[in-house]
Amino acid sequence: MATTLSTAFSAQSPSTAVIVPGKPALTVSYRQLSQEIASFQKKLAALGITPQSAVSIALPNSYEFIVSFLAASWQRGIAAPLNPAYKQDEFEFYIDDLKSAVALVPKGQFAQNSPAVRAARKFNAAIAECYWNGKEVVLDVKETGKLSGKGGQKIETAQPEDVALVLHTSGTTGRPKAVPLSHRNLTRTMKNIQNTYQLSAQDRTMLVMPLFHVHGLLAGFLAPLHSGGSVIVPPKFSASDFWRDFNEHKATWYTAVPTIHQILLKNPPPSPKPNIRFIRSCSSPLSPEVFKALEKAFDAPVLEAYAMTEAAHQMTSNPLPQNGPRKPGSVGVGQGVEVKILDQAGAEVPQGKEGEICVRGENVTSGYLNNPEANKSSFTSTGFFRTGDQGKLDKEGYVIITGRIKELINKGGEKISPIELDNVLAQHPAVSEAVSFAIADEMYGQDVGVAVVLNSGKQLSASELKRWLEDKVAKFKLPKKVFFTDLMPKTATGKVQRRLVAEAMLKTEKPKAKL
Repeated sequence: MATTLSTAFSAQSPSTAVIVPGKPALTVSYRQLSQEIASFQKKLAALGITPQSAVSIALPNSYEFIVSFLAASWQRGIAAPLNPAYKQDEFEFYIDDLKSAVALVPKGQFAQNSPAVRAARKFNAAIAECYWNGKEVVLDVKETGKLSGKGGQKIETAQPEDVALVLHTSGTTGRPKAVPLSHRNLTRTMKNIQNTYQLSAQDRTMLVMPLFHVHGLLAGFLAPLHSGGSVIVPPKFSASDFWRDFNEHKATWYTAVPTIHQILLKNPPPSPKPNIRFIRSCSSPLSPEVFKALEKAFDAPVLEAYAMTEAAHQMTSNPLPQNGPRKPGSVGVGQGVEVKILDQAGAEVPQGKEGEICVRGENVTSGYLNNPEANKSSFTSTGFFRTGDQGKLDKEGYVIITGRIKELINKGGEKISPIELDNVLAQHPAVSEAVSFAIADEMYGQDVGVAVVLNSGKQLSASELKRWLEDKVAKFKLPKKVFFTDLMPKTATGKVQRRLVAEAMLKTEKPKAKL
């Protein structure tokens, strides 16, 4: 089995590797992809990228993202994909946290002095525009930063235990935790996903998830690549273009969060319906109602999976129809990993009893970067990773998630730290106290609610607070509802509990405004 991304696919594969829809579409063979990655690897080496240099990639879904990501890992660098929609403060945190050597941005952003450019410059990272010019993926270095005088490095060969990817996952402490994933972690997940869905060179997937997410990167791109199949890569998800591209490029399956499934249900497929082998759902709970509506609308089995960044994405999944039942309301069985339900002491609970869902496997990270406290609390003495989710196993060993132990807000697969939002809101001069929490949402599963106590004599509307917040956090973190209250609910010891705040706001307060 391949144990590095540089050996994860064959340049000799006869299938098309990547298709970027357009007029005309960009169609890339495996041989062309391999040559382009090797060429870009040389460009990174010439810039000064050496083993464990962090390469921040602030690019949208594109051929240049794919090439730069894989080239960074081939060069033994650490690929660090970032949401291109981040604000400057958010870019600054991630670039500083990894001490990034270079930030890759789209063409034209340097002249625009974009937030990513300003953030990279603040921490003396090199800045390079990255784009496809019709012949090659260009690395246009605008500033060398800390790499000045360090160019001309040798071409490296990736090793299985090298950290290939770092993604940050928001934690209940407020500070996002850096999750290092090795080549071995990634290739194991790629193989697990291939086995779960029996992916082959005949399969083509529509990539609708962002590549800066572990869901899109692993399930939507790397696993299909490992299988020798094809990946259709539109620049972003568009409900109006989805079925046109799906049919035109002969896709056979797709994976997405429930929010996207619901949007597609409002945009029915053309007639006749495309031949869909299966639909995968992950990153947020899929309601049994949506499950049934999907199967009815698209005549395809819906397979719900369960994943986390720390496990290089997939941990469990419902099986294909020929391999076992698929159960609405369940995330299936372990896929290449051990799954156990443990109590707080790390002991396994009886079958059917609730406890913390814990996993162990070759795909699971060895631990967070520079965070011994989180590592101590997140792993058992026997090496099981504590997911922070509460659940149980049914009689057939299927995992049923019954709640979240952690306080993260899961908005359509986007994990939002409430403490991070609290800290930003507290900076407003009119705000005395702010507590963020999850509220139920039909489209996203969960959305953001905020309870706010104002300073004495101050006035503030929900819309004013939103406008102020828009410049400080990404759009998906903006609260849907703001509740103004004179007194924040607390325990007898004066401790704020989000659950109590949420219950009090939703039960006794009507929102003053919707954002």
